[in-house]
Amino acid sequence: MVKHMASDMDLPAVRMFDILGIAKATAEAKAAQQARITGASGQAALGLIHLLGIARDIVDDSTDPAAPDFDAARWLGHWIEQPQAALGGQRPADLLDTPTGLSVVARLLGALASGAYQ
Repeated sequence: MVKHMASDMDLPAVRMFDILGIAKATAEAKAAQQARITGASGQAALGLIHLLGIARDIVDDSTDPAAPDFDAARWLGHWIEQPQAALGGQRPADLLDTPTGLSVVARLLGALASGAYQ
């Protein structure tokens, strides 16, 4: 699942493992065993799925004629790697390893959707 998510988000799998805080060898072993990622890494993966849902909702709610062709997963993959002024210059990807960081990133993404932050 992690490699698939990385591909959808146009991120190298190694970077996705880093974002989730899981060693490549551990991720590969979990994939081979078809086992779930647990602990903080599992929470980060679920958080990333939540962010992807927010991004897709933004696109679904858009009235822009180009919205149906917009790749929300790819956009999110690029966005989380860009330093954000609202995060003190940090990249959203660097905050996804804690519930607080994830909450801050989700709020920022929601603010972008509402136009409250530009």
